[in-house]
Amino acid sequence: MTTAELLDRSAVTPAFRDAMLQFLRDGRSSERIRFGYGCPAVKVERTLHKALVEYPQVPVESIEVAAASGCEYFRGQMTVRTASDETHVAFHWDCKWRAEQEGWRDWFGFPDQARAAREFGWDCFRVWDEEPRGALVMQASRKATPISIDASFA
Repeated sequence: MTTAELLDRSAVTPAFRDAMLQFLRDGRSSERIRFGYGCPAVKVERTLHKALVEYPQVPVESIEVAAASGCEYFRGQMTVRTASDETHVAFHWDCKWRAEQEGWRDWFGFPDQARAAREFGWDCFRVWDEEPRGALVMQASRKATPISIDASFA
């Protein structure tokens, strides 16, 4: 399912929906979808996509992403806000890890992270650990299973 299709099925506010559609067109940070200079739009989109998967019943008003990006990873923290609640999510998107999980190797014998990113897109999160600040998580139709962060993440 595409990000736009997930957006149509979600309970996000109309203002967030408009901001998300604009982001899908131009890949730029805005008042409702904030991220820094070092956050590639494609990796921010994967993170927003995951948020829509995890919180389809939540009336999201804004999302802020503070993360670092490398060739095979995008890790940091996301803040999801509604009118009355806020939740922080520590995340680690890692296409190299996903390639290792699938047993995929490239021509040189390294984990085929390009294939994993292409085929799994948003579904390469090895960590999605919520730190609830209110009732937001309780409103969500399903909660991600927290995954402990290993030493290589720190």
